[in-house]
Amino acid sequence: MELLRLATAGSVDDGKSTLIGRLLYDSKAIFEDQLEAVERTSRQRGDDYVDLALLTDGLRAEREQGITIDVAYRYFATPKRKFIIADTPGHIQYTRNMVTGASTANLALVLVDARNGLVEQSRRHAFIASLLRIPHLVLCVNKMDLVGYDQDVFEAIKAEFREFAARLDIADLTFIPISALHGDNVVDRSANMPWYEGTSLLHHLEEVHIASDRNLIDVRFPVQYVLRPKSDEHHDYRGYAGTMAGGVLKPGDDIVALPSGFTSRVARIDTIDGPVDEAYGPMAVSVLLEDDIDISRGDMICRPQNRPETGQDVDATVCWMSESSILAPGAKLALKHTTRSVRALVKDLHYRLDINTLHRDEDANELTLNEIGRVSLRTTAPLFYDEYRRNRTTGSFILVDEATNETVGAGMILGPTT
Repeated sequence: MELLRLATAGSVDDGKSTLIGRLLYDSKAIFEDQLEAVERTSRQRGDDYVDLALLTDGLRAEREQGITIDVAYRYFATPKRKFIIADTPGHIQYTRNMVTGASTANLALVLVDARNGLVEQSRRHAFIASLLRIPHLVLCVNKMDLVGYDQDVFEAIKAEFREFAARLDIADLTFIPISALHGDNVVDRSANMPWYEGTSLLHHLEEVHIASDRNLIDVRFPVQYVLRPKSDEHHDYRGYAGTMAGGVLKPGDDIVALPSGFTSRVARIDTIDGPVDEAYGPMAVSVLLEDDIDISRGDMICRPQNRPETGQDVDATVCWMSESSILAPGAKLALKHTTRSVRALVKDLHYRLDINTLHRDEDANELTLNEIGRVSLRTTAPLFYDEYRRNRTTGSFILVDEATNETVGAGMILGPTT
């Protein structure tokens, strides 16, 4: 079955955790003992209803404060599709957690409280979703029961968000009025909103087309490991293991290995279940070539006539994630890009982005925790990359503090330094 990764976002108390709990509960994806535990905790807290948010808010601090702090992953499936949900925090101090949770998502759910309309955090999360190039965005106007299921309220929020979204890069935008607490338009269509002609949220999640979101044009295969079994049975086996990051690779295809530039042809493609006729993202495979050429971890296999950008100077958008350090020109960091690890120097900070107003502060000279900005980097060895908007795998990287081994930043490549 096809897998859909989705991330929820929204302001504090907009009902993200409750919505996920409702999805899990109404789609029969939770066990009886889980439900009993939630019912018991709800009673102990004096609630006169079953608080489904407790299914995802697992940290004690989250339950005490009624907010989401860390990213909670939940898995469920319907007969049509499998789902991984990342329940990401809404508060601005956890921006880095949202970036982490949403970085691999196919779809983002941004929740808005119908009583409050669009708030600063709603806009910020929509912007981060567009920055991360999440292909599909759904704006769920929640708590419609508290505004009497009023169509005018929904239409006003929808119009305001459309105006804001026009400034962003969002390919597919959908609006759904819901009540997560009562289940209106979550799994089943609601009789309380006959004026709404669209589908329920779960139906949309099951049907949204994601197959074409992957880059199936540019063959990109970062080599993670060279397989050389020592057994007598496989003494002449030489396979290059890794995860397809783009395109489609088949036996018989001409390839080139970077950085050496040596060429060969694909002899066979193996998986854990045996040989396959083709490989595409995100399949984990072992590629065997017709010729023995020098390839090692960090190299890139691609097509001779379709190569990634190669260079040591790149411009990137970086989200800084460290509490104990800052990003400033002159900083030296380790950089991990696909399977390649290099060292990087921060040459310049062009601007810091205000993610609430989209204003660019060109006088900024540093990035601190949860801040986002555009930087120029120089690496000690060439990177084989694509622009992030073309390939989210080969266009992204992480920055690591070599002294502490802490991941301090996440970056999206814009292109070569101009």
